[in-house]
Amino acid sequence: MVGAATARELLLVVAVAVVGVLLATVAAFTPWPVTPGGAAPSGLVELHSPATPADSSDTASG
Repeated sequence: MVGAATARELLLVVAVAVVGVLLATVAAFTPWPVTPGGAAPSGLVELHSPATPADSSDTASG
């Protein structure tokens, strides 16, 4: 049988885990504040593949 101290410790670990999941959920689904005069609200990021040497006309050598 599990002792009282072990049961309390397991309950504490589970409670801390539940609080952590709740805080992570709140942080993930809460809208980000928009600051006046700041950057535009976030949106989708455009993904671009890296330029190949044949595609790149700008080189660092001069």
